[in-house]
Amino acid sequence: QVQLVESGGGLVQPGGSLTLSCQASGITFNLYTLGWYRRAPGKQRELVARITRQFSTNYGDSVKGRFTISRDNAKYTVSLEMNSLKPEDTAVYYCNAATEWGTDYWGKGTLITVSS
Repeated sequence: QVQLVESGGGLVQPGGSLTLSCQASGITFNLYTLGWYRRAPGKQRELVARITRQFSTNYGDSVKGRFTISRDNAKYTVSLEMNSLKPEDTAVYYCNAATEWGTDYWGKGTLITVSS
């Protein structure tokens, strides 16, 4: 059974930092591109950051320079370090694992609220 379990969400003040983690199980982790996506209230889901099997990364324009994605193939985890958080970063953040041949898995999401 495949599971992606996010942790680390919560309430943070503007300008603050937070790190999300996603623990994967049931997949051959090193074969997957791992990503973080988010859905803000009233908006469509958008890419936050993604890291490939080769450790190549790409980021959504709104988070470039503030967020950093990393993966640990030994621990089956993918993390998202978020700095200089803004109220517009408030959203439910989802972990994703996908392969180039179409396999696609999602976590249940974790809420981040950026507010004073």
